[in-house]
Amino acid sequence: MHSTDIAHAPTPEPATGDRRRWFALAIVMTAAFMDLVDVTIVNIAVPSIQRDEGATFSQIQWITAGYALAFAAGLVTGGRLGDIHGRKRVFLVGIGGFTVASALCGLAVNPEMLVASRILQGAMAALMVPQVLSIVHATFPAHERGKVFGLFGAIVGLGAVSGPLLGALLTEGNLFGLEWRPIFLINLPVGVAALFLGSRFITESKAPRALKLDLPGVALVTLALLMLLYPLTRGRELGWPVWGYVSMAGALVVFAVLVAYERAKGARDGSPLIELSLFRVKSFAAGIAVQTVFGVGLGVFFLVWTLYMQIGLGWSALRAGLTGVPFSVAVSVAAGMSVQQLVPRFGRKVLQAGALVMAAGVLIYLAEADHYGLGITSWQMALPLVVMGAGMGLIVAPLTDAVLSEVPREHAGSASGLINTVQQMGHALGLGLVSVVFFGVIDERLAPAEVGPAFVDGFTHALGWVTAVLGAIFLLMFALPKRPAQHVEGAAGAAGAEEAPVTGEKEPELVP
Repeated sequence: MHSTDIAHAPTPEPATGDRRRWFALAIVMTAAFMDLVDVTIVNIAVPSIQRDEGATFSQIQWITAGYALAFAAGLVTGGRLGDIHGRKRVFLVGIGGFTVASALCGLAVNPEMLVASRILQGAMAALMVPQVLSIVHATFPAHERGKVFGLFGAIVGLGAVSGPLLGALLTEGNLFGLEWRPIFLINLPVGVAALFLGSRFITESKAPRALKLDLPGVALVTLALLMLLYPLTRGRELGWPVWGYVSMAGALVVFAVLVAYERAKGARDGSPLIELSLFRVKSFAAGIAVQTVFGVGLGVFFLVWTLYMQIGLGWSALRAGLTGVPFSVAVSVAAGMSVQQLVPRFGRKVLQAGALVMAAGVLIYLAEADHYGLGITSWQMALPLVVMGAGMGLIVAPLTDAVLSEVPREHAGSASGLINTVQQMGHALGLGLVSVVFFGVIDERLAPAEVGPAFVDGFTHALGWVTAVLGAIFLLMFALPKRPAQHVEGAAGAAGAEEAPVTGEKEPELVP
């Protein structure tokens, strides 16, 4: 779920008598749900797309990574556009564009068009998502927001479970002979309804002192990521050419230019894309590293897991979707327990325990996949998936509070936006690394009888990498505060696994 925990001090308190605010809430929650489901629904349909469209494995990676990259690159800009031009207006542009992009995805005539449409979809989500809780804050008085954030928490759990299942049902159902296309086309009636109702029921709001856009900053971030991800994704396919290594090395240079530019822009007008002073706060710098590395691990696991079940084991999309239900349920249950009961008592140890528990689940999965080979069943996967889900739930819900707990109040908005941005970037990087940690150990030309065993080997190899990532996360967590201060309220409960920015004033007020 992408959401925000930052609101704006000068905004007048909304009135309680306007019933239209509940219609507005339903509309923005529907949009948030669309975005969340769209991320998870595609993974389960990837093998079907690959088979029906003849997509290469690098194109398959870009169908998922392109969305994550465009979403990450546009998040902060999307939040600021809402502050400057009106959150309702930008939200409607975002949801309209998201609906058009969904139609283009569903009507794609080749893999290249699908990749381009997914990138557009991610860019439109970056306009839509940051406005969601900004609109809630502008629409609901303080005493009602706790109830609203609780509903958002429920949406997180519902989206986590329903995304893969919905994707499996739509793919297996082959509605009107459209095969995988309904996973995108289902957004059309929902998007059109949200656009029409949103224009009627959402109240417009703006930030009174919005910061300026930092488009050069966005361009530098996007360029650096493309220079890193493109060679990673295509390198194996092209035989690891020299230009790929040059491009990846050049990405580090572009990142250095970005830092220098942001420092100069901050000194010049106080509105950089990235507030570099935040990285002097040890817990924040470590937390950003945790978010990035965690995103890499999740990006690797979820794509490889889907390919392993459906191509390697030859399972249907529906069986693969149902197999993931124990994982989703475990994440939701553990997330609720970690925030409400465990973190207040044990602090940072809960997050570290989550990394170790999740690593233990991955190792159990690795052992079972290696032992049972192609004969493994969904029931045998249930134990490692429940253990992994419990570990992930212990991490995702309280992590944002832990990262933000020592950040100066005046920079809370920038910090919150940066957390989600780097997680999405990490996710895109993980998807790019799949070509190395999974496809790198699989021969390009396999006889039909060799596909299953090769994919099992690739899966166990990738799980070894995911275990190493979780070990790194455990060590990085020692730099987080032992007991996070609770001055950033409601973030974990409302936001779930991810945060997105509301940017604008230099002194945001936190939602009670």
